[in-house]
Amino acid sequence: MDVSAITPPLLGVLKGQMPARPPLWLMRQAGRYLPEYRALRAEKGGFLDLCYDPASAAEVTLQPIRRFGFDGAILFSDILVVPHALGQHLWFETGEGPRLAPPLSGADLADLAPAPERLAPVIETVRRVRAALSPETTFLGFAGSPWTVATYMVAGQGSRDHAAARRLAYGDPVRFGGIIAAIVEMTVDYLSAQIEAGVDAVQLFDSWAGSLSPDQFREWVIAPNAAIVAGLKARHPETPIIGFPKGAGAKLIDYAAGTGVDALGLDETLDPSWANRELPRGMPVQGNLDPLALIAGGATLDRAVDEILEALAGRPHIFNLGHGILPDTPIAYVERLVARVRGL
Repeated sequence: MDVSAITPPLLGVLKGQMPARPPLWLMRQAGRYLPEYRALRAEKGGFLDLCYDPASAAEVTLQPIRRFGFDGAILFSDILVVPHALGQHLWFETGEGPRLAPPLSGADLADLAPAPERLAPVIETVRRVRAALSPETTFLGFAGSPWTVATYMVAGQGSRDHAAARRLAYGDPVRFGGIIAAIVEMTVDYLSAQIEAGVDAVQLFDSWAGSLSPDQFREWVIAPNAAIVAGLKARHPETPIIGFPKGAGAKLIDYAAGTGVDALGLDETLDPSWANRELPRGMPVQGNLDPLALIAGGATLDRAVDEILEALAGRPHIFNLGHGILPDTPIAYVERLVARVRGL
């Protein structure tokens, strides 16, 4: 058999196919709930050291595939490598999360010295994973969407309400729009490089999309994501793009219509029956098990899985969590989830 002719199940769903059982992967599946990840992280030291070491990042990407046989491998990296490439300093404070300097709430984007070469180790990771991955497994690249990335760039760190970015977007939309435009341009180049190095599809993570009003959502979520999709489709028209605007709620309908993404990620707050009824007919969706239902395990987990499978049985569906897997998730419960989804 010519392995180059194989369409992996997950990639097939992104192209509109409907297998008897949905393919499966989990956001943050390569991470702290795995002992093999924790061992490698301890050996490498800092999180960024792990992300920027291609051999280690490739190993982390492959760990959950070896253990669970997921249908998709997601590149191990971080959304903040893009602002790092745009010239901000990036580091992680132990127990406190990422830091970016200078914060663009006060500093000028034009004063930064872009360093796109900082992304080269990530692209080398893609090449290594591609060489090691079986043809049955879809390889997913990703980037943060401009609004979410901008919230970190403006504040210099994460925040609960993203007030610094929202204030700047309202108070000086021209300056904020310049930041968004720079993120869009870098993201198109970055994702294009991932595709050229071997990923089969890409996902845009807009983790903080839910913090915006409808008008601001259209301006800072839909429009920038549409620009990224258009830029990528001009270069790689056959590569599927998954959009994941967490917290969008009913605004997901406008997002689907306005961005041009090929598939939609559903967070755990969405009723999958509503999604099946209201989203464009035939559009692939991904999701949307509550990560805490996975931690609960047992009958609670089984019931939640079955409800999602039933609700989304009428359209192309990739089973996933509604957000990232939590560090205290028992491995046995992930095994139970995989078996349930696959009908084993």
